[in-house]
Amino acid sequence: MITDPEGTVLALFASFCRVGACFMLMPGLGSFRIPTQIRLFVAIAASMALLPLMWQEIYPKVAVSTGGYVALIFTEILIGAVLGLVARYYALALQFAGTVMSMMIGFNALPAAGVAEQESQTQLSAFIGLTGLLILFMLDFHHLVIEALTMSYELIPVGGGFDAQLALVTLSDTLSTSFMTMLRLISPFLIYGLVFNLAVGMINKLAPQIPVYFISLPFILTGGLFLLFFGSGEFFRQFADGFMPVFDGR
Repeated sequence: MITDPEGTVLALFASFCRVGACFMLMPGLGSFRIPTQIRLFVAIAASMALLPLMWQEIYPKVAVSTGGYVALIFTEILIGAVLGLVARYYALALQFAGTVMSMMIGFNALPAAGVAEQESQTQLSAFIGLTGLLILFMLDFHHLVIEALTMSYELIPVGGGFDAQLALVTLSDTLSTSFMTMLRLISPFLIYGLVFNLAVGMINKLAPQIPVYFISLPFILTGGLFLLFFGSGEFFRQFADGFMPVFDGR
């Protein structure tokens, strides 16, 4: 590294492009509530830490023309973005599950500003999304992301080009797996909401003069919150267990 400062800087920047693009989009570190300077310094620190490990894979590939290096940088950014989106899709799927749960248990409060995302969310969706994200950090999911970044240099070496078809297949498989995982997690709430509303509809047919909706709303909300309280442990346990298969599915 010392004998070729220019090549070292070029290799470090190439490593930063893949790592920085991944960190920019991954859940938690990619949140708008994290100051830009902190995200930048974390990405630089991770790039400098990974560069000695990936030196033989990165350094020989940066000795190209200016046009070739620009194309290499663009490719590295795309590869890192795909890796970051794989983790982000799974976290966003949990927020989607929280929104569905809010609808099924009658928690239809007005959406408010999200905690980790800029999009408006219901209070229950924001609570579930933030709790799931904290659990992932407690289980060191960011270490898994960094490990995946290291392994990506073997699967997609520097200068090997960007396979758009592979990226689309990876992202579509991630969406499919995340959707099936969240569907399994929220299935008790779906069944509870459907059965309860079906019973309320039958009562409304039998006694149309009674405002069944206003009478039943506290009961469906209370039952849904009790269901969430007693099932939250298994809910978040299965959510955390489902993260590794999603990332290993690449």
